[in-house]
Amino acid sequence: GEPPARAPAPLGFTDVNLNSRNTYEVSRRRSAPEHLPHGGTAPAAPAPPQEPAERARRAGIAGAGSSFAEFFTRNFFTKRTKELKPAVQSAPGWKLFGKVPPRENLPKDSKIIQQEYEARTGRMYKPPPSSARRKNIEFEPLSTTALILEDRPANLPAKSVEEALRHRQEYDEMVAEAKKREIKEAHKRKKIMRERFKQEENIASAMVIWVNEILPNWEGMRATRRVRELWWQGLPPSVRGKVWSLAVGNELNITPELYEIFLSRAKERWKSFSEPSSETDTEDAVASVADREASLELIKLDISRTFPSLYIFQKGGPYHDLLHSVLGAYTCYRPDVGYVQGMSFIAAVLILNLEEADAFIAFANLLNKPCQLAFFRVDHSMMLKYFAAFEVFFEENLPKLFLHFKSYSLTPDIYLIDWIFTLYSKSLPLDLACRVWDVFCRDGEEFLFRTGLGILRLYEDILLQMDFIHIAQFLTKLPEDITSEKLFSCIAAIQMQNSNKKWAQVFASLMKDSKEGDKNHSPALKS
Repeated sequence: GEPPARAPAPLGFTDVNLNSRNTYEVSRRRSAPEHLPHGGTAPAAPAPPQEPAERARRAGIAGAGSSFAEFFTRNFFTKRTKELKPAVQSAPGWKLFGKVPPRENLPKDSKIIQQEYEARTGRMYKPPPSSARRKNIEFEPLSTTALILEDRPANLPAKSVEEALRHRQEYDEMVAEAKKREIKEAHKRKKIMRERFKQEENIASAMVIWVNEILPNWEGMRATRRVRELWWQGLPPSVRGKVWSLAVGNELNITPELYEIFLSRAKERWKSFSEPSSETDTEDAVASVADREASLELIKLDISRTFPSLYIFQKGGPYHDLLHSVLGAYTCYRPDVGYVQGMSFIAAVLILNLEEADAFIAFANLLNKPCQLAFFRVDHSMMLKYFAAFEVFFEENLPKLFLHFKSYSLTPDIYLIDWIFTLYSKSLPLDLACRVWDVFCRDGEEFLFRTGLGILRLYEDILLQMDFIHIAQFLTKLPEDITSEKLFSCIAAIQMQNSNKKWAQVFASLMKDSKEGDKNHSPALKS
């Protein structure tokens, strides 16, 4: 007989089975009654009889505890084991998505690439013999240069014959250009080496002349034309310090013993500054101690910034304490001058070429020269006279650049102060600065301003295209590739004569005009 119709199932959670192809259809069928009402379409096959346990489970699914527990314990996302699928070879042509088969990504050997190129173009490539390939220079094309000869990946269109030929031509052109650059650089290196060897030979021969002929007869030969010409070419490093000491002189009559005295005083002050001061100090004493402490702190700061690329004057370097001693002893020797920024560069150059006591003697006498004393004591009236004399010869030698500077109101103090304070040892490479010092010891302060005009002449074309800001920045930090030959050729072209007046005469006339102006404006004459 026909089984009785089931009561409609109570509301519960839908049984979802993700293993089926259509989860929605399966859940719908399971929630529908087993027999369709009359008038409906009969099922294609009768449903299998259900077990009593299955009916009981379905009847009891409406229970609150059972339904929630089964919901939380049911595995909604069943694990699927990965099935290994055989790799399907991709058809040639465009392939926007999907992986390229592994065998198509294998790197090709260079011989295979060459064989494919020869088969495609019909040209045979014969490599040059090893002797011709590496004859005078060693040249290796960059590894990325030959990538242009590679075939495209399989997921991109293949190269045509014309494109392959064009790429081969471009590759040959790149190799040829790289070879030209390599040859040019090799010739440049050879030229530099030849010039260096020639310079070393000249220095060696000049050293023999200085040691055997000039230095033993210094007073009689220093002013001769032969010695002056040899001096202009640069002093040999082995005799440079000795010649500097003789040229600068010792008008102050400083002895090594005197240096030790002032050095001991400086060390005592450093020790007293490190100790706490007593409360009974007067205001003047406190002020003077503060000034000296500021000066010593400035020395420490400047020493760390002196030739930082050499790493020999920084803390822990071999010349750090030596430079500190020379500068500290000078502040005790000349308290009226004290320490001024820029002194550390001058003292460092002297230390590199002289012994400690000799460096201090040359340092003290060098700063006692009128020009250095005016700048380091910040004598504004004297500094303005030096600037005025410089502008006289600036206008005489470089009129076009002089007018260009005037149009921007660019005065000499903007770039000359740093050059004079450090004697070009900060602005120029060290070897070139030492050669400037050589001729400065021969010619005196005039050569400092002549060197400044030589620098302006060397970079005249560049400076004419700059404005105020760029000119000031350029002259503050000169290019590092400046060579002594170019600079000294420009210095030699500078004529230090104005209306048949030399530097000393022009400066003396400016001093005379200044004194007359001071007399005319003095209160005594007015009264």
